[in-house]
Amino acid sequence: MRSSLLLHICCGPCATATVEYWRGQGVEPTGYYFNPNIQPYQEFEKRLEGVRAFAAATELALREDLTYDPVEWFRCAGLAGEERCRRCLGLRLTAAAAEAADRGFPSLSTTLSISPWQRHDFIKEEGARAAEEHGVEFRYVDLRHIYRKSQRMAVALGLYRQKYCGCVVSEWERYRGA
Repeated sequence: MRSSLLLHICCGPCATATVEYWRGQGVEPTGYYFNPNIQPYQEFEKRLEGVRAFAAATELALREDLTYDPVEWFRCAGLAGEERCRRCLGLRLTAAAAEAADRGFPSLSTTLSISPWQRHDFIKEEGARAAEEHGVEFRYVDLRHIYRKSQRMAVALGLYRQKYCGCVVSEWERYRGA
């Protein structure tokens, strides 16, 4: 019997090699899409469509929390300056940990761990905090070494590939070269 975990998914491209990695470890992930940070709403929908297409193509079970409240996201993370990314990760990983606990998953992880652009120290810290709060295990694995593979897989599957993390602040940083 394969073990299971709830896998927070930020987008289809990051899910590609991440899901393959977990399956190679004898773990059958269930995807969990919760990303209220993604702006504008049209971008949220494009990324959701990509996650759904990936899940269908790979027979990945997928749970969706389609809560979209940019005002609440800004209250929690968007106005936090240097702490914005930490709080955003914390918001999403806390929701994933709660979902894992509610659905009986012993552990969770996130596709964000494949990105060379994410703060991995924040992922580890916020994932561990959220998991402890909800009585599950956070399984962090640094998957940056397979990031390029995930890009190739996304292209092969025809998945939408975005150019910024998700929030309007990260899009602005992309244009100003930060």
